[in-house]
Amino acid sequence: MRARTGCVAVLLTLLAGCTTVPTSSPTVQITEVADPPADVGIEALPPESGASPEEVVRGFVEAMASTTRNHPVARQYLTTEAADTWSDTGSVTVISSDYAPVATGGSTVEITAQQVGLVDGQGVFSVGAEQVFTRTLTLVQEDGEWRIADPTDGLVLLEPDFARTYDQVAAYFLDPTGTRVVPDPRFFVGGSNQPTSLVDRLIAGPSTAIAAGVANPLTGYELLSNVVVERQVATVDLTRTEPGGDDDASALSAQLVWSLEPLVRAVRIRIDGEPVDVPGVPDEQSVDDWAGLDPDSVPVSSVGHYVSAGALRVATDGSAAPGPAGTGVYGLVSAAVTADGRSDALGQLAGVSAAGGTATLLYGPYGGDLAPLLSATTLTPPTTAATRPEVWTVRDGVEVIRVPASGAPQTVAATTLAGQGPTTQFRLSPDGVRAAVVVSGADGGELLVGTVVRSDDQVAVRDLRSVAPALSQVVDVAWRNAGSLLVLAGDAAQDSTVPYSVGVDGWALSTVTLSGLPSQPTTIAAVPSRAPLVSAGGSLWQLVGGTWSTLVRGAGPLAGEEPLYPL
Repeated sequence: MRARTGCVAVLLTLLAGCTTVPTSSPTVQITEVADPPADVGIEALPPESGASPEEVVRGFVEAMASTTRNHPVARQYLTTEAADTWSDTGSVTVISSDYAPVATGGSTVEITAQQVGLVDGQGVFSVGAEQVFTRTLTLVQEDGEWRIADPTDGLVLLEPDFARTYDQVAAYFLDPTGTRVVPDPRFFVGGSNQPTSLVDRLIAGPSTAIAAGVANPLTGYELLSNVVVERQVATVDLTRTEPGGDDDASALSAQLVWSLEPLVRAVRIRIDGEPVDVPGVPDEQSVDDWAGLDPDSVPVSSVGHYVSAGALRVATDGSAAPGPAGTGVYGLVSAAVTADGRSDALGQLAGVSAAGGTATLLYGPYGGDLAPLLSATTLTPPTTAATRPEVWTVRDGVEVIRVPASGAPQTVAATTLAGQGPTTQFRLSPDGVRAAVVVSGADGGELLVGTVVRSDDQVAVRDLRSVAPALSQVVDVAWRNAGSLLVLAGDAAQDSTVPYSVGVDGWALSTVTLSGLPSQPTTIAAVPSRAPLVSAGGSLWQLVGGTWSTLVRGAGPLAGEEPLYPL
């Protein structure tokens, strides 16, 4: 675990106002690229003489995958008037590669495909809701050749072309406690414009999905010039455009350094040409200088636990957890444990017991006595985040309950959860800004992700949206890290439940191996930098080196279920 720095106390400073990028640093569209790497761009081919309407439309779609600025070859498939007016900037619609352009009349062609998703002008990806993408284009004869007369602004890219041409980079903002940066994934065309594009997006602010749950230290600033990169060191020259705020630059420094880290080795930050003054931080800053804000930091004490025959056990060797919870006296069916990253000590234990049709949430110190807090017909397995000593659960499938350190349960407003169906799983992200939720629907469990919003003493869960509509029969979910999820869902081809990995925005859905498991998995647990755990066939397994193996090397599987990691 990276050590925390002493600078994070000031990181909640919010700078008022909003801004645009000055003309000396023009905003770079997500469809634009400068000096693209040779292995990114593709060679767009101009229309052939005598091409049919379907061939012209297919050529236009393929030419839109070019990274050449302004897409000059794609414009050759358009009429002269359309080529002058068509805008290739702004949004990008990503469709499946098995699309079909079909002539629907003498001069119209309809494109049909599955819509994978949409990338807006800020580079934010929204997954397609399993809808069919259709677009009808009108073609006319111009100089004896068919040309498209009414192209829709923006780009339409096949999924493989989009994946090859665009890079996903996390724009980081701050959680409300100022102790972690929170990823907000964005897509950019590969090339030398990426650092400038990324800083532009940071200044513009977080995506709509998480805007109410994070702070943006760059509010009230703008770029004086494009970001310059020399020898893998980026120089970011800012100016304040709004009065007020705190003169300490710790928050914006951490935000810029973590965001630019995938693109450069270090970052120099200037405000009106002068170096920022952050005590103890060098002029060339790296993530090592802001390790305390690591989005995936996990306390050393966060070792796996699980429930077996009502008792809480430790996954490293199957031993009983300390205190009465480890003896089975409470009859636990699920549990969660808080961990203190500063002291590296386990804090509070929340457990759910079930008997006689009643579920009870028990709460108390890890290793100590637990007391009942609330009862219900059902309670979801409790969940914790690394940024606050609190536990959450959902009562009777509809009421979100938060238990702060004081131990007094509070109902959390979750208006967008109403009508979604009963909640069966609720998992906080490591930074506590997002919540992954499984709700029961017509096709079984569905995965949603929402934002935790805090203001004064009010806490709410908002903007719940589907991030993996292709998955059905979802039974469990865990946060692999701050920006991605592990999901257990049905697989019709295998007629069983299998694990999947997916980004928090719905991008990069892929299956995870079943190798080594005795049967289909039923529950899952994960945290950053730890091996994911699943229960399968009444025993516990961990994912190591691409294969699921027993928890104790050389020993047989340990009986148990409901794995968990303290946070």
